[in-house]
Amino acid sequence: MKEDSASFEKSGATTDVALSPTTSSLEQPFDTAVERRLVRKLDIRIIPVLWILYLVNFIDRANIGNAKIQGMEKELHLIGQRFNICVWVFNLGYLVAGVPMMIVFRRYGPKTLCAMMFFWGITVIGCGLVKRWEQLVICRLLEGMCEAAYISGAAYLIGAYYTKNEYLTRFVIFCTAGIIAGAINGFVSSLIAKMDGTAGYGAWRWIFIIEGIVTICVSILSLPFIIPWPENCTFLTPEEKELMLARVKAEGGHIAEDEITFKQALNVLKDWKIWAGVAMNLGVTENANSLSNFQPTILKGLGYTSTQAQVHTIPVYLTGAAFSVIFAYMSAYLRRRYVFYMLGWAVLASGLIVEIVHPPKPAVRYMGMFFIACGCYLAMPISIIWVSINAGKGYKRAIAIGAIINFGTAGAFVSSNVFMFKETPRFHTGFSTGLGLACMGATAATITFLGCRWENKQRDRLRAEMPAVLEESMAELGDKHPDFRFAT
Repeated sequence: MKEDSASFEKSGATTDVALSPTTSSLEQPFDTAVERRLVRKLDIRIIPVLWILYLVNFIDRANIGNAKIQGMEKELHLIGQRFNICVWVFNLGYLVAGVPMMIVFRRYGPKTLCAMMFFWGITVIGCGLVKRWEQLVICRLLEGMCEAAYISGAAYLIGAYYTKNEYLTRFVIFCTAGIIAGAINGFVSSLIAKMDGTAGYGAWRWIFIIEGIVTICVSILSLPFIIPWPENCTFLTPEEKELMLARVKAEGGHIAEDEITFKQALNVLKDWKIWAGVAMNLGVTENANSLSNFQPTILKGLGYTSTQAQVHTIPVYLTGAAFSVIFAYMSAYLRRRYVFYMLGWAVLASGLIVEIVHPPKPAVRYMGMFFIACGCYLAMPISIIWVSINAGKGYKRAIAIGAIINFGTAGAFVSSNVFMFKETPRFHTGFSTGLGLACMGATAATITFLGCRWENKQRDRLRAEMPAVLEESMAELGDKHPDFRFAT
């Protein structure tokens, strides 16, 4: 197949990138049936293993909330804001190591994801062996640093194989692992709680120890199944690989021979759309972190026992997963990001308002948890994918994803300090702050939408004054190419 620099038109469908009539990337469109078979094969080979790893990843990061109500708070003497410190220090590690670890991932390849997982499994076991709360803080900090590039790396790897119109739905399916993990955490923790006193360890210690051992085992077993970069893949036939690489060159986010310097990395971070994406992601991630870390405590405050509180988290997460997948498919089908981000924001805000009003009936407050989960888990992946496809390809996309996810998780600094012990179970300050940040995210999404539309109009005007065929390729210029159009 003959290729050039521009995006292609596939099966008569329009893309987000406007092209002149003479810049078709291929002499003829891809065969739809062949392409469908290729995508199905990619789905089977790429998504399941990354999904399983993310399932384990999220269980490890969120299990501190489950351990808290199983005796950790009392044994480690977590008075005042000590538990909150143990929560937010994880995100400090995330924030500090995020972008550097993402560059390491991009340079040394996808199998580094398994190495990261192995080391964070060790830190999780350490959380179960600590004697003092200060030691728990250190273990959580190291865990955050080890996990810092996993979600970002998986997001980049998925985008390396798929076109931008396939990207969102695959990433949302990947993200459901984190949602399901929240449900599994409650169920598994209620089972592990039965080990209380075994070998002289409390139930909360066994939650960390068992889940850490599982993480290490999964990291070793998954190593052969992590796919390489597209140019090195061996699980496709030569014909399928040729088609896949043609798609990657035309619309994927990966560039095989791409290098970056520290100065270039800093220059990438000057793009205003990346920081708008950080604000979008932060506005909903703060609420998602609040849900995962404090939901068991909130539910226990509604009158449930510890075990009942663990079990009642399950329907909340499952509903959030179903909601996010359904509307992400609609977003991808209609090729509209802003509208569906705002839908997620509206649902999230509704749930937060319920919790702020704090109606007397526990069932109504429990309903608010469902709204919060649904809104968060739709808006979060949209914010990441929307900005990443607007960042072009290669290292710029990798850095953009790393910045959005890792700086976006700074919301956890807020959530872990505004859900104050003295306000249990109402947490008025926590939910009010979450609503304010959600509105900040909605404002950033609106700015991104209007800004991208304005830039596209400017590019349309300038492109009309240029030759029909340009010498520079899309791979060379990325989002600076005159034919590149920003998704809205």
